[in-house]
Amino acid sequence: MTKQEVIDVIKKNIVENLDDIKAEDIDPMKSMADYGANSLDIIEVVSCTMRELNIKIPRAELADIKNIDQLADRFVQNMNQSPQA
Repeated sequence: MTKQEVIDVIKKNIVENLDDIKAEDIDPMKSMADYGANSLDIIEVVSCTMRELNIKIPRAELADIKNIDQLADRFVQNMNQSPQA
């Protein structure tokens, strides 16, 4: 899966969990908080995205992530390290 495909999954989950946001309006260089997400919204978006991508990353490893682009990088990195089933 490409980084852009991962970003698309993240965007889809942001749209599903936040009000009045369109996927085409989401800039990956911004944080979810920039779009009005609170901490519970962010956890839900991250959890849904990890479930959909079939990956698991400890929350502590995501604490330093500043924007959607960095989150996608971490997800892609994890998928490349994980043995494929």
